[in-house]
Amino acid sequence: MASPRPVKPPQDKSHACIWMQAGVVSRKFCPHNYQCMSCRYDRVMHRLAEENRKLRAMEIMGSGKRAKIVSWKEKLLAKPPASRPCLHHMKARIDVKACNNAYRCSDCEFDQYFDEQFSVHAALKPIGLIDIEGFKFPHGVYLHRGHTWMKIEEDNTVRVGLDEFILRALGPLDSISMPLLGKEVQQDQPDITLARGANIVKMLSPISGVVTAANPKMKTLSGFGYADAYADGWILRIHTDDLRRELKNLKMEAETTEFIGDEIERLYMVIEDAVGPLAADGGQLVEDICGKLPQLDWTKLARLFLRT
Repeated sequence: MASPRPVKPPQDKSHACIWMQAGVVSRKFCPHNYQCMSCRYDRVMHRLAEENRKLRAMEIMGSGKRAKIVSWKEKLLAKPPASRPCLHHMKARIDVKACNNAYRCSDCEFDQYFDEQFSVHAALKPIGLIDIEGFKFPHGVYLHRGHTWMKIEEDNTVRVGLDEFILRALGPLDSISMPLLGKEVQQDQPDITLARGANIVKMLSPISGVVTAANPKMKTLSGFGYADAYADGWILRIHTDDLRRELKNLKMEAETTEFIGDEIERLYMVIEDAVGPLAADGGQLVEDICGKLPQLDWTKLARLFLRT
């Protein structure tokens, strides 16, 4: 079996789109680092392929190039098993490897192994970080107003966590209580509980769906800090069926920069109300703000910025 050695995701337009690699179209290159779930071209192609599938089921044969469009999975499944490339190989994440699970990534042991070992680091870290007055946030990640982030993965699954801003403000957590696997969560509903000492607060889910996985590292929080926020610090994986509509309620790129900038100013005001005027330059917001400023009320601060 090929080694699951991660390679740097492509950053230019020279990498063939999945639809091109499958042979559905003759020429199409991916400029989006294979973030298919957020790609309009991918959505349109899937819609056309599904329409053609329904017409074939009714024995209605169309004409022209449009009528020949089938899903990339259907095209590849027509090939011998040894000639079906793994999706991770098609996305330039690993060396050559064949798919032996008919592109059912959700129950593929290799996909789960690759995901847990490499995908967060391969997908997030190389893309780069937005620096907003010392607070970091990755490109390609959606932000909820309650300081939870969401990263789109495969098969309508997303990964959810807390952003660096709230982790630095609240400091080290003692526990994170998560919904059980299979439980349904709703966007803007308080489904996860955070605790530090006797202080307990809820955080809002950034998306609706069914919980499919929980990060086992969150059981102990051993060594977990804000530097891990967007890698090992994910909390849940959620399968969602209403992604397109709910993405409208989340922030990304320029919206994230503006939002975090406003939150930083808001935090400065809260600190000054509690401890008095800061230095002319505002001072530096460091790790564990609540721990270093006991005048702040942890629960009130958490509820203020988590919007609960």
